[in-house]
Amino acid sequence: MTSTGMTDQDLSPRPYQSYVYAYPHKTAYRKLTDRPRLADEWAGEPKDALSLYAHIPFCEVRCGFCNLFTRIGAPDELTTRYLDALDRQATAVREALGDAEPVRFATAAFGGGTPTFLTAAELERLCDIAEQRMGADLRAVPLSVESSPATATADRLAVLVDRGATRLSLGVQSFVEEEARAAVRPQRRSDVEAALGRIRDSGVPVLNIDLIYGIDGQTERSWRRSLDAALAWRPEELYLYPLYVRPLTPLQKRAHASDREWDEQRLRLYRHGRDHLLAHGYEQVSMRMFRRADAPPQGPDDYACQTDGMIGLGCGARSYTSRLHYSFDYAVGMGEIRTIIDAYTATEDFSRAEVGRRVDKSEARRRHLLQSLLQAEGLRLEEYTERFGSSPFADFPAELARFEDRGWLDGDAPAGRLRLSAQGLAYSDGLGPELFSPAVRAAMAAYEPK
Repeated sequence: MTSTGMTDQDLSPRPYQSYVYAYPHKTAYRKLTDRPRLADEWAGEPKDALSLYAHIPFCEVRCGFCNLFTRIGAPDELTTRYLDALDRQATAVREALGDAEPVRFATAAFGGGTPTFLTAAELERLCDIAEQRMGADLRAVPLSVESSPATATADRLAVLVDRGATRLSLGVQSFVEEEARAAVRPQRRSDVEAALGRIRDSGVPVLNIDLIYGIDGQTERSWRRSLDAALAWRPEELYLYPLYVRPLTPLQKRAHASDREWDEQRLRLYRHGRDHLLAHGYEQVSMRMFRRADAPPQGPDDYACQTDGMIGLGCGARSYTSRLHYSFDYAVGMGEIRTIIDAYTATEDFSRAEVGRRVDKSEARRRHLLQSLLQAEGLRLEEYTERFGSSPFADFPAELARFEDRGWLDGDAPAGRLRLSAQGLAYSDGLGPELFSPAVRAAMAAYEPK
């Protein structure tokens, strides 16, 4: 017991604070008062290995845990108007990239929302926009597409495979129907299994299945049922996500166990899932990502899409240059999302950045360390020095010393590599936020959810 009456457990770092899928997070973005021209921002940037991401903000239902930028349904030909705007944006962005330097895309992804909410014909148009407007050769690069059981239909899958899709990610979350209902994700296991069968029949090379742990009532036994149901399909990849309850989502109103009890449940289920997958021939790529040892390579791993040189199309997509991260306005509430989507579809001029955040050299170092350290293979010190001319130990002495004291760093890592221990990987969602800069923390804290 401390002098304040708090126990050592109360003071220990929490393992689940924030899923760090991008840095800086969109809640640190603000209106760009100067509305910089994209042509100026991309001038002189390397463009020979760009990533392309197209965001489709539509779903047939909204899961209880979801805080993604998406809306339910698309009335009054909204998908047509959205693709029209996406076409206009792609035309403007490609013009802004110019032809002074070679422009080539090394990877592509369609996310959301649910890209397969679009019809087969609309998916054809989406691919045409990527190829004819942006110049991406979808059949020559890794192309990942997110889907849901209800929308993974044979006609849609046929289009995607024909246009070059190499990876299909299916959001299952749980094969246990009671757990799916508890997560406000109504689905029948028979429908999930039928969708998986269609995906395997389509011939897409890589199947990924998303699962969630920490659902109310979930136990090691029920978690194992979902894991084994997924393993029966021999997916090339599996993502294991901890459940979060975020503001303005349906689950926010539900009662849960205490934070500490929930942390212990999620940690226990994480370790159970990790060990189970490792025992079944999977390799851990990050806290969340597991890849079958014999799976075909898919190019850069999950964090690589956050590096410089990202072109994001759609009202929920981010774009990254070495100096500026930019997007459109961000919201979680349904009303605000609908307003932003409507504004996007009415936009004619996409030549300027409207919302974003400048990234200086200090933030670039922080971002590189964070993204590399959260991967199981860790950070190559030589690569860091080549890029920044310094050492992460000199740039972040307090943070790395703290991580070492907690046992989060691997003392047996190969020479020249900084990587997390098994305990450090388990605490990725607590470790990541500790690397946020004070300025980004302040901006995120000042953001008002909407």
